[in-house]
Amino acid sequence: MEELNRMNELSGMEELNRTKKPQPKGRISFTLPEIEKFTLDNGLEVLFVKKERLPIIQLSLIIDAGSRFDPNEKKGLSILVSSLLDEGAGGLGSLELSNAIESLGSVLSVSSDPDAMFISLLSLSETFDKSLDLYSKVITKPHLAEEDMQREKRKQINRIIQAKDDAGYIASVLFEKLVYTVHSPYGLPEMGLTETVEKISSNDIRLFYETLITPQNSTLIVVGSIDKEILRHKLNIALLGWHTHMKPIISVHNPPREKTRLYFVQKEGAAQSEIRIGHLTEGRNKPDFFARALMNSILGGQFSSRINLNLREDKGYTYGAHSGFNYNKVNGYFYVSAPVKTENTKESIVEILKELKGIQVYISEKELKFAKSSQVRKFPALFETYGQIGRSLANMIIYCLPDDYFNTFLDNIKKVTLEEAYEAAHNYIIPDELVIMVVGDREAVKPQLEALNLGSITELDRDGNVIGTV
Repeated sequence: MEELNRMNELSGMEELNRTKKPQPKGRISFTLPEIEKFTLDNGLEVLFVKKERLPIIQLSLIIDAGSRFDPNEKKGLSILVSSLLDEGAGGLGSLELSNAIESLGSVLSVSSDPDAMFISLLSLSETFDKSLDLYSKVITKPHLAEEDMQREKRKQINRIIQAKDDAGYIASVLFEKLVYTVHSPYGLPEMGLTETVEKISSNDIRLFYETLITPQNSTLIVVGSIDKEILRHKLNIALLGWHTHMKPIISVHNPPREKTRLYFVQKEGAAQSEIRIGHLTEGRNKPDFFARALMNSILGGQFSSRINLNLREDKGYTYGAHSGFNYNKVNGYFYVSAPVKTENTKESIVEILKELKGIQVYISEKELKFAKSSQVRKFPALFETYGQIGRSLANMIIYCLPDDYFNTFLDNIKKVTLEEAYEAAHNYIIPDELVIMVVGDREAVKPQLEALNLGSITELDRDGNVIGTV
């Protein structure tokens, strides 16, 4: 110990005393970044946040072109289009484009989710002009070549085949299929099925691009060290000639919830069972969103929440369990997710159902206060980096949140009452109308599911087709 103390003295450090709880060293100051808006000559709306701490500029194009626009028989189309956009553009082949971007020290990424497609670029300020030129080529002049499409199709199909061996993926995908039903554009996996991806043609790719990847169907978020008017001028030049076409109208089916149903998928030899429990709910852009978030934080939204403490810390059934609301642009669902030891499958479901009912009976002021504190402390991290600012603003766009959403966020969290948290628990947790999905080893799990006495058990294959009912 004396040697350690001497080392600390030499290094200028205070002696570490782990018996004393660290005390705060003052309030953390935080100022929301100013968000400026303007519109380009071609109709593209731009959200701009000036941030000069580093000489970099981040661009994120948010396009209303997620997998919900995929025809059911060609599910996986949006992801396939996103994988093709950076496979050559504006006369540059895939390798040439990749090398050109890398030589500028820039990073380009393209991705897609159920609601939106994202084309992002991180550039140094000094190479911004050249990086923007390449970025605009990817957006406005992608090659979308047949040979590239065939290669990306094979890769996507291989990913789908590999995912079918992942019990967690199977449980999540089939749970969503049962909650939304196949009649909803959110009911099938965004990656698609092998047979739906096989059907996608070059014409489908081109039609998707021409009708959805347009300025008036997109919003550009720019965060970085650049003057607003200079940025506007450069963007107008770079995206000149990018026009809007007619966009298809997509209707979203909201199936009614049914009485609790129990489903099982065989995963021979599985060392654990993957459990998903939940149901369809309202979308995110509702006045009681904040009460919902805090209620879920108490129930299963953080490490110290009830479900995780019960299943992990108290019972030792799992390494981690949580609950949440998964929102899309139109609606969403409530879920509990837990990989548990095979022998504890039944007890885990019993404990989860107990917690779902319990949150409607009792919430303490102490729990609500802690949940508020957690949300408030995490809030500044939404704006810490350039990428985090971009992602936070993207959520505003995707969920059609009001312009003052972030300015009023903390006040809206702080003013949630215990009564409002109870109301959220009763309105958004429906213990009698659940989909319960279990993926595990039949020999060990099925007797446990039968002992739950929750009615018949429907067995599905890994694509969600009904095999039989017990």
